[in-house]
Amino acid sequence: MEKIKAFLRRKNIVFSAKRYFIDAMGAMAQGLFCTLLVGTILNTIGSQFQIGFLQAVIVTVGSGEGAMRYTIGGLASAMVGPGMAVAIGNALQCPPLVLFSLIPVGFATNAMGGAGGPLAVFFVALLASEVGKAVSKETKVDILVTPIVTILAGIGFAALVAAPVGAAASAFGQAIMWATELRPFFMGIIVSVVVGVVLTLPISSAAICAALGLVGLAGGAAVAGCCAQMVGFAVMSFRENRWGGLVAQGLGTSMLQMGNIVRNPRIWIPPTLAAAVTGPIATCIFRLQMNGAAVSSGMGTCGLVGQLGVYAGWVADIANGTKAAITGMDWLGLVLISFVLPAVLTWLFALPLRKMGWIREGDLKLDL
Repeated sequence: MEKIKAFLRRKNIVFSAKRYFIDAMGAMAQGLFCTLLVGTILNTIGSQFQIGFLQAVIVTVGSGEGAMRYTIGGLASAMVGPGMAVAIGNALQCPPLVLFSLIPVGFATNAMGGAGGPLAVFFVALLASEVGKAVSKETKVDILVTPIVTILAGIGFAALVAAPVGAAASAFGQAIMWATELRPFFMGIIVSVVVGVVLTLPISSAAICAALGLVGLAGGAAVAGCCAQMVGFAVMSFRENRWGGLVAQGLGTSMLQMGNIVRNPRIWIPPTLAAAVTGPIATCIFRLQMNGAAVSSGMGTCGLVGQLGVYAGWVADIANGTKAAITGMDWLGLVLISFVLPAVLTWLFALPLRKMGWIREGDLKLDL
C-alpha cells in the first residue's frame, strides 16, 4: 500500500473532491467559455452587425449535402469538447503529452454524449488524465506510449459511459426545465436560489448548467439567481469595498466573498433572499428565457455573459421564427432581473440584519 501511495504522489495523482469538483470543474467552465460561448458571441455579433468575415465560411468538412461549413464562431463552438478536456487536464497538472492527447478524447466524448456531452467529457477527461499521468515517462518510448494509452483509455471509457451519462444529464436537465414550465413560481425560486448559491461556492455553476443543458425558462431563473448573488454582494459590500469591489464582484464573481461567508454565514442571507424573489419574477412575469448557450445560464453578470446569452437566444428565436421581435418588455425584464432588482432587494434585506448586528462593519471587506 505504501508503494502505491508513493507512486501516486510521484505522479501527482491526488484523489480529492477539491481537485476534481472545484479545480477541474472550474477549469471545464473556462474551456466552455473559450469555445462554445465565444463562438456563440462571435456568430451573434457577425449576424447582428453584418460583419463579413464573421459570417464567412472559413472551413468546409466533407462534401456534397452532408458537408459541414463553419464560420469562425461556428468552428470555435465545434471545439467545445477538446476545449473542456484540455482545460480539465491542465487543472489536473497533466504533462504535455497527456494534455495534448486529451484533444481527440474530448472531441470524441462530446460527440458520443450528445446533448449531455459536457458532463460526459468531465468524467472521461478525469480518468484519461490520471491514466495518462500514471504511464507518463515510465518507458523509454514515452513519446508513443503516453499518447496511445491516454487516447485509448479515454475513448474506450467514453464508448462505455459517454452515451448513458450524456443521456442521464440531458434527461435530468429536461426534467428541471419541464418542471419549471409546469410550476414556474416554485421552480423559479428553487432554480434561482440553488444555481445562485452554487455560483458563490467554489464550484462552477456555468459547468453545471452546461452539463445539464439548462436553457429555456429554467435557464432564465438560473440567470436571475446568479445575478442576485453577484450584483447583490457588490452593492451590499459597497461601503467596505467601494468601486473596485463593485466591479470585481458585479462583473467578476461573488465567489470572492466565500472567505467572509465562512466567517459569518449570515452575510449570505440578503442575496439569497433576493434570488428567491427575482427567480419567480423572471419565470412568471417576464418569462425570461435563456435560449442561447446553456453555459451562459450559470454566468450571471460575469463579463455580462448571461445577458449576452439571453440576447443571443432572442436573435436565434427570431431567426427560426419562434419569436417575432425583441420587445421593450424583453429589455425591461432583462435589466430589472439582472441589475436593478438584485441591487435594491439585497440592500433592503441587508438593512435589518445590520441593525440586528448579524452583519457588522467589515464583515464584507475584501482584500483587493
